[in-house]
Amino acid sequence: MVNKSSSGARSPLSLVVAMALCCFFYVLGAWQRSGYGKGDRIAAAVNRQAACGGPDAVAAGLSFETHHGGDAAANASAAAAAAAGAGPEFAPCAAALADHTPCHDQDRAMKFPRKNMVYRERHCPADGERLRCLVPAPPGYVTPFPWPKSRDYVPFANAPYKSLTVEKAVQNWVQYEGAVFRFPGGGTQFPQGADKYIDRLGSVVPFAGGHVRTVLDTGCGVASLGAYLDSRGVIAMSFAPRDSHEAQVQFALERGVPAFIGVLGSVKLPFPPRSFDMAHCSRCLIPWGGNGGMYMMEIDRVLRPGGYWVLSGPPINWKTNHKAWERTEADLAAEQQRIEEYAAMLCWEKVTEINEVGIWRKRPDPAAACPDRPAVRTCDEANPDDVWYKNMETCITPPAGAGAGELQPFPARLATVPPRISSGAVAGFTAESYAEENRRWERHVAAYKKVNYKLSSERYRNIMDMNAGVGGFAAAIFSPKAWVMNVVPTAAKLSTLGVVYERGLIGMYHDWCEAFSTYPRTYDLIHANGIFTLYKDRCKMEDILLEMDRILRPEGTVILRDDIEVLLKVQRTAKEMRWKTLMANHEDSPNIREKVLFAVKRYWTAGGEGSESEEQKNTGGSTEGGKGLEE
Repeated sequence: MVNKSSSGARSPLSLVVAMALCCFFYVLGAWQRSGYGKGDRIAAAVNRQAACGGPDAVAAGLSFETHHGGDAAANASAAAAAAAGAGPEFAPCAAALADHTPCHDQDRAMKFPRKNMVYRERHCPADGERLRCLVPAPPGYVTPFPWPKSRDYVPFANAPYKSLTVEKAVQNWVQYEGAVFRFPGGGTQFPQGADKYIDRLGSVVPFAGGHVRTVLDTGCGVASLGAYLDSRGVIAMSFAPRDSHEAQVQFALERGVPAFIGVLGSVKLPFPPRSFDMAHCSRCLIPWGGNGGMYMMEIDRVLRPGGYWVLSGPPINWKTNHKAWERTEADLAAEQQRIEEYAAMLCWEKVTEINEVGIWRKRPDPAAACPDRPAVRTCDEANPDDVWYKNMETCITPPAGAGAGELQPFPARLATVPPRISSGAVAGFTAESYAEENRRWERHVAAYKKVNYKLSSERYRNIMDMNAGVGGFAAAIFSPKAWVMNVVPTAAKLSTLGVVYERGLIGMYHDWCEAFSTYPRTYDLIHANGIFTLYKDRCKMEDILLEMDRILRPEGTVILRDDIEVLLKVQRTAKEMRWKTLMANHEDSPNIREKVLFAVKRYWTAGGEGSESEEQKNTGGSTEGGKGLEE
């Protein structure tokens, strides 16, 4: 029995003794169970640090606050922290590489054919050409404004490119106002603002009531459509080519709008069939009437039954606008005729044409007869989710099998069993196991919040889950203040991205042996469950970590779950990348080998605070990495 002081509190000596006994018996038990293996000795060492201290002990010394906010100048505290201790093993890249996008490099792109926009697609460097350095933030970089202020304002230092303020001045895309860019919400087809444009669409498309939740915005510009749909409970996945207009996708991401670098070219979009409730093109310059209707067939593939396709701009209402568009009446009439014919071939119903906006709807019942459809080849759909680097075809995607089911309005669909699960389309998942999976992630996220209380705040807007599964993490942290890019790796055993979309969430396929299709400093928080075990024999751990560093914002947070031995290797490399790290036990038991690694990327800029030496800056840094992880 432990003695108590007269005040009823435990004495300091008794607390020390209790904690010492706790650690001793835990380590003794772990040693007896595990034998003399190297991994078990490492696990015991880590557990001695965290097993008896609880969440407060784990969180000590790791700050999740930002110190370089959009409302204040950067201070020198982070620079001093970065300078403390041993220098980083990975050198900074040259300052000119602040916006490095490895798989969308402009010089490499020009070596590929222009036909079907092939040169604008993903073309990644070979292993020997990958940079082994840390991509710097530009001088003066500050933490983006919190949402919703970030919708309208972006710090100039974060994306210092003014060309759009001149090129699109009359269309209200973006305006330069000294230290910030302001985004009035305009677009080429909605210069009076996205809200009024959405109101016009809303007279036909049922945004209200959660019936339309996921939208694909092709050729998005600065993604004002997605930015203004957000307040209506609609989430848009926006994409555009890299720098067709300078920094358009970069601006979208700085604003806090879901976006990626991409194009409708020759390969399929990185989404499963039946992902979106609506697809949208506002003067997106995609030749819908060309290639035998191939691009419209690709939209049909990713559009859900009953979904809408919105085409805003040429050739709609060409009789009124052909002079302004500087095209002949015959050319525009022929283009619209081809679009109408392909829409009929796909059995889309023309709902309305309002001024320069045409709206079609895909049949709600895909099994219903389509008597006017000409003979068109049906796509070979042995594995309909296998789309990574697969070429688009002029064929029609067959409807889903029996039991596909209807979706509930959002947000009910977030918690309802998705049709792909209830129909047994995802091997190994039942309604019961799906429910248990969601409960598991609720427990995980509850434990995360004990370490990082900022998870429930406006601190994180742009979030990525690198190995999303059925979207359990995203559902557990769901908030209107944030969005999650749910990535399903191409290496995953199960293709679960369709389930993610049926929940009213968004995401895409990706191979983490390659760079992601985004600009540097895109995400505030990156979560990854078992990603390094998944890619253990596929590519180098350090390459995945360097890519995470590239797309993570300064002072951004990383949460990794994996086996203890894997995480210890990751932790060593992370420290060489200027990350501060702390290890935590699995929330259920310290005896479980799965652990959680929390990390925060330190603030530093090209040639500025916490950055490289003058000698490193002049040489552009090293392209060789640190010590190999295999050592």
